[in-house]
Amino acid sequence: MEDRDHSDSARRLSQVPLFRGVASDALARIAGLARSARIEAGAFFFNEGDQAEEFFVLTDGRVKLTQVTPEGHQVVLRLIGPGDAFGGVGAFGEPTYPVSAEAVEASIAMAWTSATMRQLFQTEPPMAINALHFVSTRYHDLLGQYRQLMTERVERRVARTLLRLVHDTGRRVENGIEIPFPISRQDIAEMTGTTLYTVSRLLSGWESQGIVQSGRQRIVLTRPHALVAIAEDLPTR
Repeated sequence: MEDRDHSDSARRLSQVPLFRGVASDALARIAGLARSARIEAGAFFFNEGDQAEEFFVLTDGRVKLTQVTPEGHQVVLRLIGPGDAFGGVGAFGEPTYPVSAEAVEASIAMAWTSATMRQLFQTEPPMAINALHFVSTRYHDLLGQYRQLMTERVERRVARTLLRLVHDTGRRVENGIEIPFPISRQDIAEMTGTTLYTVSRLLSGWESQGIVQSGRQRIVLTRPHALVAIAEDLPTR
């Protein structure tokens, strides 16, 4: 039974960018080194400032990565889903986590110790190359977010964020495309560097135009092309 569990986990790992190119027998061995971490919605895999002792790959659920500013304001840096890796700073030598990882919904992750991951980076060259690509991609993402915060109007930032969430996770429903996990207006404000009031005003305006529908932690894009026009600053009819 345990071998079959490791085989199933290895198949999952083969779809994770960090493990692309790793031989199937090595993946089974790597899966056997992991523990399963299960938490409920609202619980944390780790908190900002905790010792960076583990590296995680999310297999089920949704997690938001957050930081708290010196003034005490929370900032949502990223929402991640199944197949995404997080908490990797310990594997690169950092002593503490720079972010908190909170489950948006009940979530399961595979977890390895940071020491195990450092050893795997040395013995599995594809993982080391993939890790460099992962860090580079995250760096470019952060640069893009910073540029948007500095140069784009807030309505464009909010529109881009909703479109990115739909692109990454959206599912078709009867009246449009739904973001299929709980997300609040406060979450969107924290992701876009603005205020709850501004996000509420924008969403209310877009609802009156039939572009979105939103309820308690639920958002559906009913006219996604109209939101694309806002995000790209195109003329609207």
